[in-house]
Amino acid sequence: MTDSPPRQGLSTRLVHAGEPFIQGSAVPPVFRSTVHRTTGRPDYSSLRYPRLSTLPNHRVLAEKLASVCQAEAALVTGSGMSAISAVLISQLSAGDHVLVQACVYGGTHSLLTRVLQRLGVSCTFVDGTDPTAWPGTVRPSTRLLFVETLANPLLQVTDLPAAVAFARAHDLLCVVDNTFASPVLCRPAALGADLVVHSATKYLNGHSDLAAGVVAGRADVVHQVHQTLNLLGGHLDPEGCFLLHRGLKTLALRVRAQCAGARVVAAWLDAHPAVRHVHHPSLPHHPQHTLARDILEDLGAMVAVELRASPERVQAAIETAEVFVCSVSLGGVESLVTRPAATSHGGMTPEERATAGVTEDLVRLSVGIEEPADLLADLAAVLDRLAPSAAPAPSGR
Repeated sequence: MTDSPPRQGLSTRLVHAGEPFIQGSAVPPVFRSTVHRTTGRPDYSSLRYPRLSTLPNHRVLAEKLASVCQAEAALVTGSGMSAISAVLISQLSAGDHVLVQACVYGGTHSLLTRVLQRLGVSCTFVDGTDPTAWPGTVRPSTRLLFVETLANPLLQVTDLPAAVAFARAHDLLCVVDNTFASPVLCRPAALGADLVVHSATKYLNGHSDLAAGVVAGRADVVHQVHQTLNLLGGHLDPEGCFLLHRGLKTLALRVRAQCAGARVVAAWLDAHPAVRHVHHPSLPHHPQHTLARDILEDLGAMVAVELRASPERVQAAIETAEVFVCSVSLGGVESLVTRPAATSHGGMTPEERATAGVTEDLVRLSVGIEEPADLLADLAAVLDRLAPSAAPAPSGR
């Protein structure tokens, strides 16, 4: 458990938690060595070795992450999928059953339905927004409930208190992917989730120059995940730890600015004639608008948009964006645009995407920290290519 005073605010803990001040330095040095002197008869888990995630850079970063996630313990990994893989493999065996929300990141979906299914683990996809429908899906072999705070890519909002209560009532492990929300908007471990995972490649690092993952939660379960990660080899190198440690310090500043920009973008798109539907919790017509305001400290910097055009025209249009970068990933300081059917959910079959609601004309926006007026001008130019006579001018600076 982190020693940071619980009275300290999030921004303070992001800067100060887990700072060892080695030789008085305010910035932890990078420990590159793979060889460290041992004395006595150390147990395996206490050895300093990169693959075991036990170098000083791993340990100080884990302490900071535990503090900001309000968790008992944390573990850093080499990617978001290495975090999710280590969690599921450490907790599931052949014959076990998992409940997972229907709209979930494509990599998670493929891991469950391709790899783990082949190893004897079955899963049932449930409506993450309707906890009343979950009891009928529980089996004697059900071991785990997996949900996302904000679903990728349709931004459904999970009722996390209900998910935690349901998991406890049925003796299930509750695992929450909090990547889209980040600890700035929500801290599921503080709500009772057993484990929380993040793709730290996204908001936690925030500068699009690092792949990393995080597991945080109950100390006993994080320890089990850590043991499995040691065997899978999905560790983060010391230089990556240094970059993530640095990126975390500005997390709150970045995410709050991104959320403010996303509200402006979502409202503007919602009135555009080339847009069929906008998914963002700030909009009053969002099905979980009230829930989002109750459980999130802000309403997120991701926006999903269904456009009135063919997938080919949509793809061609978004590739002309100048401020938005047409690329995979999300959460960086620069705004990104992508078509999930071809990228984040491209590994799913067309039928699986249709079931999850990921249409071919769906566009996902990751709003960065640029001036909102510049983002609107860029989007106006993109949408003008879909409906030249209908695109309104963006609001001025």
